[in-house]
Amino acid sequence: MAKYSIICPCCEATLTVDAETGALLAHEEKKKVLGSFEDLRSDLDRQKELRENIFAQEMSSMKDRERLLEEKFKEALNRAQNEPATPYKNPLDLD
Repeated sequence: MAKYSIICPCCEATLTVDAETGALLAHEEKKKVLGSFEDLRSDLDRQKELRENIFAQEMSSMKDRERLLEEKFKEALNRAQNEPATPYKNPLDLD
């Protein structure tokens, strides 16, 4: 009985297949390499620092956003006061 051992390109598992019938005989998942505790801790510290940086950037952009929105509002208010008050003409009413 001939068998083929195939390595899955997606999950890198080893599949054993019967040559005659094409039936799957065995499936072995790839062994996962566990990192050391210090590696995991350094990854967590790096992720924490990244989260804090992103949060600080968002907070500063929100403060700046409020100022920009206030300026846009004042500019639109000035434009509205300087333009003559003409009623809006709905294009559908012209028919």
